[in-house]
Amino acid sequence: MTKPTNPTNTYTVPSVSITTAHTGASSKANALGMRAMQERAYAKRGEQYLLIKSPPASGKSRALMFIALDKLNNQGLQQAIIVVPERSIGGSFADEPLSQYGFYWDWQVAPQWNLCNAPGVDEPRVAKSKVDAVRKFLESTDKLLVCTHATFRFAVEELGIEAFDNRLIAIDEFHHVSSNPDNVLGSQLGAFIARDKVHLVAMTGSYFRGDSEAVLGPVDEAKFETITYTYYEQLNGYQWLKSLDIGYFFYTGPYVDAVTKVLDPTLKTIVHIPNVNARESLKDKEREVNEIMHGLGEWKGVDPDTGFHLVKTKEGRTLKVADLVDDSDPAKRSKVLTALKDPAQKNNRDHVDVIIALGMAKEGFDWIWCEHALTIGYRSSLTEIVQIIGRATRDAEGKERARFTNLIAEPAADQAAVTEAVNDMLKAISASLLMEQVLAPRYEFTPKSNGPKEGFDYGEGGYKDGGHNIGVNTDTGQIHVEVNGLTTPQSPEATRICKEDLNEVVTSFLQNKTVLERGLFDKENTLPEELTQLHMGKIVRERYPDLSDTDQEAIRQHAIAAMNITQQAKLALAQADANGGTGGMAQGSTALLDGVRKFINVRDLDIDLIDRINPFDAAYAVLAKAMDEKSLRQVQASIAAKKVSIPRDEAVELTARARTFKQERGRLPDINSADAWEKRMAEGVAAFMRYKAQELAAKQSGVSHG
Repeated sequence: MTKPTNPTNTYTVPSVSITTAHTGASSKANALGMRAMQERAYAKRGEQYLLIKSPPASGKSRALMFIALDKLNNQGLQQAIIVVPERSIGGSFADEPLSQYGFYWDWQVAPQWNLCNAPGVDEPRVAKSKVDAVRKFLESTDKLLVCTHATFRFAVEELGIEAFDNRLIAIDEFHHVSSNPDNVLGSQLGAFIARDKVHLVAMTGSYFRGDSEAVLGPVDEAKFETITYTYYEQLNGYQWLKSLDIGYFFYTGPYVDAVTKVLDPTLKTIVHIPNVNARESLKDKEREVNEIMHGLGEWKGVDPDTGFHLVKTKEGRTLKVADLVDDSDPAKRSKVLTALKDPAQKNNRDHVDVIIALGMAKEGFDWIWCEHALTIGYRSSLTEIVQIIGRATRDAEGKERARFTNLIAEPAADQAAVTEAVNDMLKAISASLLMEQVLAPRYEFTPKSNGPKEGFDYGEGGYKDGGHNIGVNTDTGQIHVEVNGLTTPQSPEATRICKEDLNEVVTSFLQNKTVLERGLFDKENTLPEELTQLHMGKIVRERYPDLSDTDQEAIRQHAIAAMNITQQAKLALAQADANGGTGGMAQGSTALLDGVRKFINVRDLDIDLIDRINPFDAAYAVLAKAMDEKSLRQVQASIAAKKVSIPRDEAVELTARARTFKQERGRLPDINSADAWEKRMAEGVAAFMRYKAQELAAKQSGVSHG
């Protein structure tokens, strides 16, 4: 763990720091004008169902243009309909002269068919009025239509699934969809897949839904060809951006008194203030904006051309501040939005300095110069946090560092709503840990001595049979790790999950309050195996109920291995840095790889070892830097007060683990064993027997009274 540099007197926020190689690879175009992610997606253009998982700013919109134009011109599809969540994102699909960069066709949407440019807001009444436009488009010979999710939902309801046969439907920001029956667009998507008469391209920069249901059911998801372009590849391939810091800062009192400690006026910043219903809100959004500006300096009026506020700092610099919160005057707000989107100013770093927003400036908002995304209060989901972080991770000339800071109300001993504060804090930690995982390279795990992987570099001396072999794919940044005792996935679906979707499994794990509480604050009574085997095992079973026991165990092992290896590698790097080593900054993209090698060279890496490591140790170290001892004790006391005996489902899982133990060792676990995990399994068996006895007694009692 490293701390960001601090050019001003603002507080240094304890952070997870990600260092990149800035190779420039992800921004280089091929002969057809495609960047790395777009080329990867275009290679799969013949698939009927495509799912593109790629971070903000990686070029998903243009990737879709390439794919859609090929489907229309070479694959016999009649039309393409592009569906976006908000009208503002429709601008991402404006006309593009792709042939100028080497492609075969240009992207041109007739003005009447970009319904995101039509007047009105995204309300049901207005969206329904646009259904007639969708009908006319379907009857026309034109090829491209852009509309919102709402318009498309109403069109499908009114016109029917069949009306869209032989067309491409492309859904941008796909995480808005859900397999929940109450999600209309999700249900419609299921109906399209069942009818099997359309092509689908789904795109998202944050596929996991954080706090909600899965986007697709497992059966439907298996029909999609997935293209994954990771944050690690994206950032590593940038030309300018070298590092990203993700941290949280705890405050007491009104947040407007604390915001100046983390709001550095020398950084281009987007500030997201809390929703008026949030605990952190002062219930007066205009006052909050004014106080933030007052913290920056002296207000000097409004620029008549842009509507930006002018604020003079103590150092004499005049900041241009865009207020996207004030909606009292639509004309004034429209002027500010128009100024922010002015294409002539896109490459002008000095156009604006600070943007203050409430619900806007998250998805699809492109300000390449943003260096700091500052968010007050925990956001509603990890999906939202990933989108906000994406505002700061654009590559721009001279921009070497980006940061995301979450300003969270600290649980104080004299505070009435301690439980709510603890919940927010746990969610913030969860977000930081997850982003650390999302921003790490992807791992390719194999059982020990399976041999080297083609395309991987094993360093000086190459691969050594039976050794601690760590290889890296220099093109993708993927790391190959051999693990003793690793369970290999058997089915194609489990293999795909282990390669593509471990972050979704880790998300569920990190979002589990019991896991977080016990992993961080109950170290004396919680064994790492209880977290990694019981809780992760349960999450995998619930997420993938149709997979075999072997596949479920393989996914569990891969997810825990990816999480713990990332944490331990970063710990090894931090220790090297503290001892006077070069640390991560000098080593560029090889830093994490070197940390992995240090970790594995010290120990014989196997699944048992991985299961014995608490995945939250590093997070606790950062937390301890961010909070004082009094507050930490208060949190610990709050969590300890909720402790319960072994729940029934946990007792069932412990009993299952005890059966495996017996098969391996020829005896049941001993409750008096010196080994804490063996003792815990024995306690679980005893608890399970008590539950069975209670259930039998209740059943007999019911019979006797009958």
